[in-house]
Amino acid sequence: MKDNLTWVGEFVLLGLSSDRQTQAGLFVLFGTAYLLTLLGNGLILLLVGLDARLHLPMYFFLCNLSVVDICYTSCAVPQMLVHFLLEKKTISFARCATQVFSSLALGGTEFLLLAAMAYDRYMAVCDPLRYMAAMDPRCCVVLAAVCWLVGTANSVVETAITMRLPTCGHHVLNHVRCETLALVRLACVDVTLNQVVIVASSVLVLLVPCCLVSLSYAHIVGAILRIRTTRGRRKAFGTCASHLTVVSMSYGMALVTYMHPSSTDSAMQDKVVVLFYTVMTPLLNPLIYSLRNKDMKAALSRILMRSSGSKQEHVTLS
Repeated sequence: MKDNLTWVGEFVLLGLSSDRQTQAGLFVLFGTAYLLTLLGNGLILLLVGLDARLHLPMYFFLCNLSVVDICYTSCAVPQMLVHFLLEKKTISFARCATQVFSSLALGGTEFLLLAAMAYDRYMAVCDPLRYMAAMDPRCCVVLAAVCWLVGTANSVVETAITMRLPTCGHHVLNHVRCETLALVRLACVDVTLNQVVIVASSVLVLLVPCCLVSLSYAHIVGAILRIRTTRGRRKAFGTCASHLTVVSMSYGMALVTYMHPSSTDSAMQDKVVVLFYTVMTPLLNPLIYSLRNKDMKAALSRILMRSSGSKQEHVTLS
């Protein structure tokens, strides 16, 4: 039996469609989304870096989230765009392993960062007098570092367990990228250990952070309800609205998908979920935080006015 346990040197990805016109349309759609994602998240990093008024804990975590989104979408979308132009969509074993590791590490880090941001909002709303002392730069750096380290460590374990699976010569993945559940389905050995690891990983980077976020917002809602004025309630809720929107969007679909890693799950469902996190979430996050955040819009206005003023001054001097 061991003689038949073989590993392949490359995988073939079926992608979303084999129709050339459809692939051309998808290339334009995903290419545009990718450019907008880089632009939106890059703009957040630029605004926070240039405007001293945004040098606050909330925006420190938002910058980390933007870095994660840029890296996450960049580890899969460029390859998808290339594959839309190719007849045979292949990816080497090494690149496949790198893609699995990157997506797991960055995805886990994002969920943990959202939990850290929920704690930040809890301190801002429920204990505003101690907020700046509790969320000092050292605390923020430690929280962010823990998110990155736990996400990376979790990815190392899950990637090692997944990529060791033999496929007995099978190398066609019904997916748009190398992804854990698709690789597990391709294995020709017992995958009980992998299913246990996937569930344990989901508990660590999904369920626990989700519970912490829920607990934080339970306290936040209680604090908001105790505010007597309507204006005060709106202001307090406004500081959490963007984060709550992103949390609801991110945790919901992930919990449904990864807490039930059975082999009977729909391959198309997996593709939709992966595309949602690879393309839509990194695109929507900066839009949600910028459009619903007065500080971000004010910072953009100040920078544009400063730039316009500098140009006018330059023209006058000339």
